[in-house]
Amino acid sequence: MNKNEKFVITINRELGSGGRTVGCKLAEKLGVPFFDKALITELEKKFHLTLEEIEDLKSQKHSWWADFKRQMSLGEDAVRYYQVEMGKEPEELTTFALFKSEEEIYNNLAEQESCVVAGRTGFYAFRNHPNHLNIFIQAPMSFRVARIMRKRGFTEDKARKTIEEVDKMRENYVKEYTNTSRYDARNYDLVINTDGKTEDELVDTIMKFIG
Repeated sequence: MNKNEKFVITINRELGSGGRTVGCKLAEKLGVPFFDKALITELEKKFHLTLEEIEDLKSQKHSWWADFKRQMSLGEDAVRYYQVEMGKEPEELTTFALFKSEEEIYNNLAEQESCVVAGRTGFYAFRNHPNHLNIFIQAPMSFRVARIMRKRGFTEDKARKTIEEVDKMRENYVKEYTNTSRYDARNYDLVINTDGKTEDELVDTIMKFIG
């Protein structure tokens, strides 16, 4: 990936690995926006976006993304960092049409500017992008459970159950619409284990990999 040209970095991560925080810090380090998968899904649900509506926005004279943000009355911070509550990932996003609208939003985000995107199928959506980097961030279950307990005040049982449910939901979604597994290392350029490392150290590792 050439960071001196328009690029997209995808972050696929295990719940509790700290991958989203790493993605945010990486985007900040690179000086580009960070887009969470939860934002894309929530916009689809709230505004009932379709491929046709997206195409209408794109056909306008001004930037479709600028118009998009203005129509939603969302501030820049909301667009960059919106996320839904942990364990509340939308279950409604199950149709092929919605999957395709999500993929279209992803690709048009990357057309507008360089960005870091966290989402279940980002690695697939940007597979044909000429300047992309796919990263998978993972951690041992014990690390993930401890982090969820600390961050959310969950009991150990609740933290483990939440992780198992989200893991299953994400894997089923990826398999259904991309015909691959989110755990297949061949989908990524870089796989990182966060255990024993700080988030800043992980960002430095990624920056060194980018060069």
